[in-house]
Amino acid sequence: MLPLCTLARYSCLTAVNQASMMKEGYWIQRRHYSGAMAGVLQGLVLLLTPPLLIHGYKPIVINTWSFTNATAKAWEILRQGEGTALDAVERGCATCEELQCDGTVGFGGSPDETGETTLDAMIMDGTTHDVGAVADLRRVKGAMAVARSVMEHTTHTLLVGEQATHFALMMGFPEENLTTPASAEMHEEWLRNNCQPNFWVNVSPDPTTSCGPYRPSNASRNAKEYTAREGGNFNQLNHDTIGMIAIDSQGHIAGGTSTNGARNKIPGRVGDSPIPGSGAYVDKFVGGAAATGDGDVMMRFLPALVAVEGMRQGFSPSKAAEIAIYRVAQYYPDFMGAVVALNMKGEYGAACHGIDHFPYSVASTETSVVQVKTASCVG
Repeated sequence: MLPLCTLARYSCLTAVNQASMMKEGYWIQRRHYSGAMAGVLQGLVLLLTPPLLIHGYKPIVINTWSFTNATAKAWEILRQGEGTALDAVERGCATCEELQCDGTVGFGGSPDETGETTLDAMIMDGTTHDVGAVADLRRVKGAMAVARSVMEHTTHTLLVGEQATHFALMMGFPEENLTTPASAEMHEEWLRNNCQPNFWVNVSPDPTTSCGPYRPSNASRNAKEYTAREGGNFNQLNHDTIGMIAIDSQGHIAGGTSTNGARNKIPGRVGDSPIPGSGAYVDKFVGGAAATGDGDVMMRFLPALVAVEGMRQGFSPSKAAEIAIYRVAQYYPDFMGAVVALNMKGEYGAACHGIDHFPYSVASTETSVVQVKTASCVG
């Protein structure tokens, strides 16, 4: 008979072979078919239950960058049993929004070409595979909480722009100005610098020396480039994302992201953060991953999904993250980005490209406190 196997590389039980069953007089007759099928179904339920779920999970949280206050908040929820992995991710990322982590998360940072700060966020439940996300959210500070409302109060996955704001207001979130004196000055300085840097190409007037308004360049219409090109506006001060993965004591895994996007972006731009599989991805049978960096490039490769699939194939979290990063670097050798990965056994790792090193934060029952780890980068 065929072996009964799980979908997640867990142990495979092989039924007693037919010859042995016949020799011992255990051959299943037709009249016993229903009883046999019941046994098979019971076996499948057991097999499809990860072994760790039987023995218990050790809570753990990991996130991009040294955003330790966010890690600490998520870990407090997990350690004290005050909520689920989803709660930990929501509150952890929300803490970063409130603290305006590095100016790249939350209100008052990364203004677009008009000077407005807009927000992207996503949360994913690895147990149910439900996702809620918002992009280009305007005039509402709690992007992560709005994303969870999308997941819990709609059957949609992603809401964007003014309509996302309208949804947030219906859900009771207050409308607020996301501009601060710091972000206003940031925008004014950009204007004084002839709108440099920006994200325009193949337009006139020359986007490297002027602010526009722009129109398509006739000279470039028939030109075809076969070399991939990334933007040069991303660096360690414009990495733009907190990505977090958490596992609670019940074996539930969740992931999420929050960002105010790329500084000086063209209005309406959405990066990788609110895209499932790109900004973050979690799977209850495998683990999870989150990405950060040049979102316009990275979203083309779904690095979080690639990392999770690498772990599904048996690679360590570090190696799986490295594979995801290498996939991008093959096309964009100058890109800046990083991936953190965590499997259901609590093993974790990270990989990065385009900077010297990449700090990420971890808290678990083994560390008992938040620790900042460092990954050496390639490329």
